Amino acid sequence: MRELILASMLSLSLLPAIAMAEDDSRGFRDFGLLRDHLLNEQSEKLFGVDEPLAASSTASTTAAVATADPARLVTLARGLRSRVVSAASNLGANVDMMALWPDDLHPTHLIACNEQGTANPGVQRVRLSDGLVETILTGTSSCDPAHRTPWGTIIVGEETTDGNLIEIINPLQTTGVSFNRVTGAATGGVGAANIVTRPAVGRLAFEGIALYPNGVMYYGDENRPLNGTAGGAYFKFIPTVPWLGGAPITSLAQSPFASGRVFGLRLGKRSGNTDYGQGSNTGLGTWIEVLNANNALLRTAAATLKLSGFYRPEDIDIDGKARAKGNVRFCGVNTGNESEDRNWGEVMCFTDGTLEQALANTAVPEAQLFVVGTPEQAMMDNVAYQPKTGDWIFMENENGPEVERNNDM
Repeated sequence: MRELILASMLSLSLLPAIAMAEDDSRGFRDFGLLRDHLLNEQSEKLFGVDEPLAASSTASTTAAVATADPARLVTLARGLRSRVVSAASNLGANVDMMALWPDDLHPTHLIACNEQGTANPGVQRVRLSDGLVETILTGTSSCDPAHRTPWGTIIVGEETTDGNLIEIINPLQTTGVSFNRVTGAATGGVGAANIVTRPAVGRLAFEGIALYPNGVMYYGDENRPLNGTAGGAYFKFIPTVPWLGGAPITSLAQSPFASGRVFGLRLGKRSGNTDYGQGSNTGLGTWIEVLNANNALLRTAAATLKLSGFYRPEDIDIDGKARAKGNVRFCGVNTGNESEDRNWGEVMCFTDGTLEQALANTAVPEAQLFVVGTPEQAMMDNVAYQPKTGDWIFMENENGPEVERNNDM
């Protein structure tokens, strides 16, 4: 039954029989209600909670209460617990994405981005044992994504039109460094040589990143449409020297991000790849090379090359089951705009052949809708794949008057 529930797909010939059977015994006349009932009944086995929340939270609390007990800011399903990792006074006021360090199994720290201006801490480390916060880097503008690489470094990105991708080696031995986002120079503090910018991937408003073990990276530009120009595009970086595995690198010069080529996604293959543009937002496509991409503004290139655009691409995660089979599949959220447009956003999944084909750029990329947004899933912002269960988690970040509740996960 689990496979039936998770896939939510049955042949039409089976649907009436199951629906009628449930109608006779429990009174269900709608397959959607039946599915919801089964999910609730199996919630502990499927999702690890005794039962889901009956409704979205509408609770509110004061700043004083939240400061005294930050755990009061979340409403959890029965069976889940939360604890405050850190509420240190020097923790960034707008901490966004973070990565476990040195690995997922036995982490000692969080490496976190702080999405504030250049005068504020940009990258910080948080010690999990006691919540101690130390600033690695100051000078970034809207630091947002943070990821650990397969070769043992940290990458962070700036969520601004001309955002930099920054790579950090030895993040626990790098403290109080100043970053000049115009020149890309890192100076002062301790371990400034442990930080470099990566102009080879281009510049854009970094948010979602899917990084594969060989150094191939997929990433989106958090941009919305404007006056007929398409919204944020998705890009692909192919390193000149792929990562072959082994021990972590000891020099930033060994990183696959040192040099490579950049491609942008253009959907639509009919009539010799000519039916691209508005309307071709799903299906098969092609990777269009961005020439002279080093340090280039990829948003400008997206408009020139007529790449496929989406409404504010946000977080991305890799499908671990596909990766275990040697295939590329990742899913990302396009937030939409609920407050002014009633554009509820969406989750899309992308495939690009095998890891070897992705590196050689010989596969035909494909984009398909995974979750269609609704008022109940109004502005999905973050996405995470659970390796053990194969489940996907989506978290909202809505803030519009059309949605009179708190954010759901």
